[in-house]
Amino acid sequence: MTEDRTPTLTLPLSEGGLGWGSSVYFQGENLTPFMSQKPLALAAQSRVLNNAPLVVMCLLVVDSLHFVFARLLLPYLPPTPAAMYVLGVSTVQVAVFLAIWDKIDFGVFRRFAWFFLGIGFLVAASTVLSYASVAFIDPGTASMLGKLSTLFSLGFGLIWLRDRFNRWQSLGALLALVGTFTIAFQPGEFIWVGVVMVIASTFMYALHAALVKRHGHSMGLADFFLFRLACTTAFLLLFTVGRGELVVPGWQAWLILLLAGTVDVTISRTLYYLTLRRLTLSIHALILTLSPAVSIGWTILLFDIEPTAQQLIGGVAVVAGVLLVSLNQERG
Repeated sequence: MTEDRTPTLTLPLSEGGLGWGSSVYFQGENLTPFMSQKPLALAAQSRVLNNAPLVVMCLLVVDSLHFVFARLLLPYLPPTPAAMYVLGVSTVQVAVFLAIWDKIDFGVFRRFAWFFLGIGFLVAASTVLSYASVAFIDPGTASMLGKLSTLFSLGFGLIWLRDRFNRWQSLGALLALVGTFTIAFQPGEFIWVGVVMVIASTFMYALHAALVKRHGHSMGLADFFLFRLACTTAFLLLFTVGRGELVVPGWQAWLILLLAGTVDVTISRTLYYLTLRRLTLSIHALILTLSPAVSIGWTILLFDIEPTAQQLIGGVAVVAGVLLVSLNQERG
């Protein structure tokens, strides 16, 4: 029996984090339609981007910042307009980049309008919940809980693709659930509110990723990413107006918004694709599973908030369980 060496492209669809652990897999010999040649040519010419250890370290840093940026914006803006502006910044950046270095195919949106609107709604709702959760739970603990998106994604695989969990994957899922309950149930605390928000957010994001995996194979990656960002931003605008929260940010808020849109979405996704081309899926999953540790470091440094012993124990259980499921999925 010959070894399957079919190249695999993993498409992450989080704006950070959220979930930033969810993945969509495309398999086939011809991956050219999914990647723009000009950006790849620019990346190949850069010595910095070809320095794999440096790129991996940068990926770990930026992948850990989703909930950190949400917490930084909390004193300046409500969660919904904050998310809208962050996604809006990234949408403009990606659109300008494609307009200069490639071209935007609006026919893709016309052919798949309902698809983009559906996943745009899911990502928008997911992002609002993740931004709102940091009012109740610290970014480091939220980042650990966000790794549950991997379990939800595999759960959709069980339903739609009739996949099966092996013994180790079942053990990993059970360990992650025990960790979640350990974090959530603390007497006299409202942490459970933030936990529920993060879980709902990761579920919506995993559902969107499953829909993309099932229906998103026939479009180019660049156009897909742009229209997904644009539809997400549009729904966030509708949510903001509907809640009467449309405000003009001050200059301090704009500095954070510009940084968050650039780092948490644009740069983070570029580094994700770059490292994916250089690493095996197992190592790639391992790196992203380590990002909550960096989030905890940012939380201590920027907010002087240390997770409690119970939160750390629960978070370690979640990450360990997700890692156990991910690595065994790769072997399978």
